[in-house]
Amino acid sequence: MSEMFCFQCQQTAGNSGCVRTGVCGKQPKTANLQDYLVCSLIHLAEIYAAKEDYPPEVTHLLADGLFATLTNVNFDDTALQGYIRRAEKLTPQRLPIQDPSWLWRGDTDIVSLRATLLFGMKGMAAYAHHAFRLGQEDEAVSRWFYKGLCALRQEHTVEEWLALITEFGLVNYQCMALLDKANTAAFGDPAPAKVHTDIRRGPFIVVSGHDLEDLHQLLEQTTGTGVNVYTHSEMLPAHGYPGLRKYPQLAGNFGTAWQNQQSEFDSLPAPILMTTNCIMPPRPSYADRIYTTSVVGYPGLKHIPEDRQGRKDFSALIDQALALGGYSTDRSMSGINGGHILTTGFAHKALGDSAPEVIDAIKSGAVKHIFLVGGCDGAHPGRNYYTDFVKSTPMDSLILTLACGKFRFNDLDLGDINGIPRILDAGQCNDAYSAVQIALALADAFGCGVNDLPLTLVLSWYEQKAVCILLTLLALGIKRIYLGPTLPAFLSETGGQDAGGYLSAAAHHPSPTGSGRHTAPRIKKHPPAEPGDVSLSKHLCQADQYRHSQRGDRRLDRHQGRGQGGVLAEAGGEHTQQRRRRRAGRDQQHQRQVMGHVQRQADAQ
Repeated sequence: MSEMFCFQCQQTAGNSGCVRTGVCGKQPKTANLQDYLVCSLIHLAEIYAAKEDYPPEVTHLLADGLFATLTNVNFDDTALQGYIRRAEKLTPQRLPIQDPSWLWRGDTDIVSLRATLLFGMKGMAAYAHHAFRLGQEDEAVSRWFYKGLCALRQEHTVEEWLALITEFGLVNYQCMALLDKANTAAFGDPAPAKVHTDIRRGPFIVVSGHDLEDLHQLLEQTTGTGVNVYTHSEMLPAHGYPGLRKYPQLAGNFGTAWQNQQSEFDSLPAPILMTTNCIMPPRPSYADRIYTTSVVGYPGLKHIPEDRQGRKDFSALIDQALALGGYSTDRSMSGINGGHILTTGFAHKALGDSAPEVIDAIKSGAVKHIFLVGGCDGAHPGRNYYTDFVKSTPMDSLILTLACGKFRFNDLDLGDINGIPRILDAGQCNDAYSAVQIALALADAFGCGVNDLPLTLVLSWYEQKAVCILLTLLALGIKRIYLGPTLPAFLSETGGQDAGGYLSAAAHHPSPTGSGRHTAPRIKKHPPAEPGDVSLSKHLCQADQYRHSQRGDRRLDRHQGRGQGGVLAEAGGEHTQQRRRRRAGRDQQHQRQVMGHVQRQADAQ
């Protein structure tokens, strides 16, 4: 009998599920407490949804509680029990004693679909948490936490589950827009910035996670102290916000992605602040100088609470930074490829300002293709694929990126095209909305649908925010998505097929050149489908050894329009243009329909 069960992250044991201890370091008691917390939140949502009462304190607890169960967020049993007690206090009757294992029992396809919705909601909870903290709320987003949690315990057909998941994807799009509004209202629109990886001598603090408000408060409190502040991992995009970069002590970026923190933080002469995920079990060499805050927790670490006004006291970190003293001399550090300069700040407003240059470059044939290469990073073998992929992209292509997966290649110097940097960092995983807006803006400029753009999405996934972004992209009808390095373990072999293949299509990685140098997961039982969506069926993609088929190469060649100026740049014949206009019309109609659906849902609520 297993001691726990968890398969929510990409690195789950054997790509099937952790049953003794989590690959992340999560212990069975902690995993079971997280499942119990989820069930407590479901019960809480059921009570208030039945009354059609949606008080903010309940909504915020639903979001924060779900966020606390996301991968690499909270390992602290005491903190998890605290969330459960808060749920109990908000119920008119005592929460029933329950066995949370029902979440993972039942028909395989139904369990798969239930898990997909739950994990997507955990991702949306992270976005909502940040937006709520900055004072931005949306009724449709808030109420969907109740609807989605209630749906988890209800009986649904496969088609009904798929409809719920689609609706969720559209609501998550609203949530991403809400977070974008919250961040830009608080700190301004991001602008391109160059960020150094070298560390100045003297005391400093490293800030990891995603919470910009925590960084803002720390910068306020370190002003005039002589303590520098360095971002880490997903905090890198903070350098693009004018409301944050105005502080001179925001000195640069330390280290790379989250999975390297144990080696990068080893014996670090500075304190570290973990604002949100992703925290790893700390080594003894720095356990006395790493602090958690908000929903993050780890047993034995010091936690920084907030007061009723949302303020936090970071004096303990500042005092420790001064006591440790930092490095005695300036220290040269680099990214994984040896680069010392990172760029960020190419969010949708910044790229919108440069849109004429990008459009002209596409029209002239200077830019033949755009690859969005981003997502969550991890330690799983094979993730060097993303580095190799970017290195091999043609010189007439742009790489749009976001999330921590970019640390695989963001220190590379790939040059520019007519003054446009080839690597364009749109921000955190929390900024996926920017990538969608950039694609929509380009589509509008050319009078076509997003799927007619010379655009391919190459996404790496690790935790649940990647799941909710994927569901949003699918709900918006966006195609040419490639997901890796493995498909999620929680997807069943037939999930999505029973509804006419709603969630099925190609399951291989693309080659950036069509050369076959970059390999793809071997396709068993079925040939590769047309470059089209993303496969959510494991029997389409049993990834063992990477290999690229000639058929796939030929398709990608056609898709990229190699030697013809790209999809948008080529003149084409009248027949081709007519087909393109028909496709564009269908895509635009679909996008209007889905956004109309979102608005109707909001109006109904």
